[in-house]
Amino acid sequence: MDFQYFIPTKILFGPGKLNELSKVKLPGTKALIVISGGNSMRKYGYLDKVQCLLKENGVQSLVFDKILPNPVLSSVMEGASIAKRECCDFVVGLGGGSSIDAAKSIAVMAINPGNYWDYISGGSGGNKPVSKKALPIVAITTTAGTGTEADPWTVITKEDTNEKIGFGIEDTFPILSIVDPELMTSIPPHLTAYQGFDALFHATEGYIANISTPLSDIFALKSIELISQNLSKAVKNGENITARTNVALANTLSGMVESTSSCTSEHSMEHALSAYHPELPHGAGLIMLCESYYSFFEDKVAEKFIDMAKAMGEDVDSLPEHKRPHSFITALKKLIKNCNVEALKMSDFGIKEDEIPKIAENARNTMGGLFTLDRYTLSLDETIEIIKNAYK
Repeated sequence: MDFQYFIPTKILFGPGKLNELSKVKLPGTKALIVISGGNSMRKYGYLDKVQCLLKENGVQSLVFDKILPNPVLSSVMEGASIAKRECCDFVVGLGGGSSIDAAKSIAVMAINPGNYWDYISGGSGGNKPVSKKALPIVAITTTAGTGTEADPWTVITKEDTNEKIGFGIEDTFPILSIVDPELMTSIPPHLTAYQGFDALFHATEGYIANISTPLSDIFALKSIELISQNLSKAVKNGENITARTNVALANTLSGMVESTSSCTSEHSMEHALSAYHPELPHGAGLIMLCESYYSFFEDKVAEKFIDMAKAMGEDVDSLPEHKRPHSFITALKKLIKNCNVEALKMSDFGIKEDEIPKIAENARNTMGGLFTLDRYTLSLDETIEIIKNAYK
């Protein structure tokens, strides 16, 4: 019973909560709204609505709309330059995890000198301390995947070196997050699945990490349960607001897991995959890795695996004791099939088997810190083995 708890974010959660943006206390009077380079925020009217609600609340806004699905360093620096030039006093991340992550990084660089990579601790990062307080961040999530609305983490790729690395400080916790499941009904089925599995693995990794706490365990098991019961329903019927709400809650809980525990090396491996192949959706990469990854760890964290299997609804107690941990893998495969993502192949995203040693080394060099949070220390050869076993 030795842990710290710090999540300073005010969260407005529930269908229709976006409307409260017109009256909730905001941290400034001029916002840079950060969105993706796609058209969904405009197509579904989310951007217009946010700008109107901000205006009702006395806030001017301008839009930066160049964020990629795997956000990159050059966009962070460009967005920060605009925020400085236009004297924005806070940043709004509107959309999925990529937009909110980029908003966090932009908020840091709108105030601090130099290049964002100066402050990154992994890979070629400069590991400098952040000297000035970042601009306040408001997160409005339209997806249920990253949990970034309830944690300080942001993941950005340095394009020229294929380094995809996480970063977070106290200032990159959003001061306000709005989680409105009504904004998630437009997500297509395959993306609903990818995002939901990302949330699931934040919870499962946080549960088996060697720094998990009693509090993170509570968040994790509830998140795992909610996703197991509701994700396939949301995939099959995106308008099912009850399923959407439960998956959204699971996602926010998984963000709280990230704030009180951590991811493990599974995420390092996927970040390396999508650093070299940015067209690979993060959640899809995790789905392809998961059976191989968790099969490797099941006998090393047996009791935790039994707990996760129970949270996913498996009748563990009826099995012989030595087979109980594998029930989690069984449940995982069922959920993957029920969400219609069992046919994913790395080769479909241009990944070649002979790249795997390079990808494994990248995972260990850029986000090696997550390998230290596993309950078993993986070697490079074992890392390669896990990715090779997942390759198909």
